[in-house]
Amino acid sequence: MSGEYFRLALMIALSALLIAAAVTDLRTRIISNRLNLAVALLAPLWWLASGLEPWPGMAAQLLVGAIVFALFTLLFAIGMMGGGDVKLLGALALWFPWQTLMTLIMLMALLGGAVTLVTMIHHRIAKKQGQPEIPYGVAISFAALCMIGERYLNHFA
Repeated sequence: MSGEYFRLALMIALSALLIAAAVTDLRTRIISNRLNLAVALLAPLWWLASGLEPWPGMAAQLLVGAIVFALFTLLFAIGMMGGGDVKLLGALALWFPWQTLMTLIMLMALLGGAVTLVTMIHHRIAKKQGQPEIPYGVAISFAALCMIGERYLNHFA
C-alpha cells in the first residue's frame, strides 16, 4: 500500500472510531477505553506514514497529548467532563498538530454548547429527574471529523 493510500486508510479508521465514539456516547453516555486506546495506538502509525521525525516531531506530539490530557483531567476532577471524553481528547491530541488541535478544541467548545443546550431541552421536555448527562463525545467527535474533512477537502482548493 503506497504512503498516501495508507494515510487515507488511517484517516478512514480514525473517522470510523470517531463515529463509533459519538454514537456510543449518545446512546449510553460512555466512550469505551478500548475505543480510546485504538485511537491512541493508531497515532504512531500516522506519524510514521506522515514522515514525522522522532525528534522533535513525535516528541512534540507526545508532549501535546500529555498536556491536553492533563488539562482536561482537571475538568474531569471538578465534574465538568467525563473520563471517556478526556481520554478521547488526549488520544486525538496525538494525531493533530497543535495549531489544528487548538481549532478542534474551539470548535468542540462551540459544538459542546449546542449539544448541552439540546440535551437540557430534551431533559426538561421529557421531565427527567436529576442532572442531565451531556454526551460531549458527540461534540469532540464532530469537531475532529471537521478537522479531518478540512484536511482533505481544502486540499483541492
